Amino acid sequence: MGTRHLHIDKQSPSAYKALIGVSTAVTALAEETGLPRSLVELVNVRVSQLNGCASCLDVHHRRADDAGVSAKQLATVSVWRDTELFDEREQAALRLAEIATTLPDHDTAEREYARARDVLSDDELSAVIWVATTINAFNRVSILSGHTVRA
Repeated sequence: MGTRHLHIDKQSPSAYKALIGVSTAVTALAEETGLPRSLVELVNVRVSQLNGCASCLDVHHRRADDAGVSAKQLATVSVWRDTELFDEREQAALRLAEIATTLPDHDTAEREYARARDVLSDDELSAVIWVATTINAFNRVSILSGHTVRA
């Protein structure tokens, strides 16, 4: 359609700066709980896939690669349930990421939450949900601002 999007991060820099502050706090929280950077980046990639955020996928695909996520994992994270490439913690984190993003029906959310809770500590569970919540916010800023991926 050719609609010119307003880059809300530039239009309202104080709000964007506050979102960056949340992201910084969430990154520190994930580190404090012992979540590997690779797991955090898997969550960021999966949420960005679900939301269709090309800009965030570009950033977090590179960060996941830098964090040691294998090329095979990155290629198959959208179908993680159909592989044997993700360990129990990664699966639990991906479950939480998906329910935090899609907000499925109550029974599905409860089932997936319970499965993740069986694997993750309270601190890890909280950190994963915060990671998913934060990348969801950045996805929305990027998508609605019309951020693009440059060659």
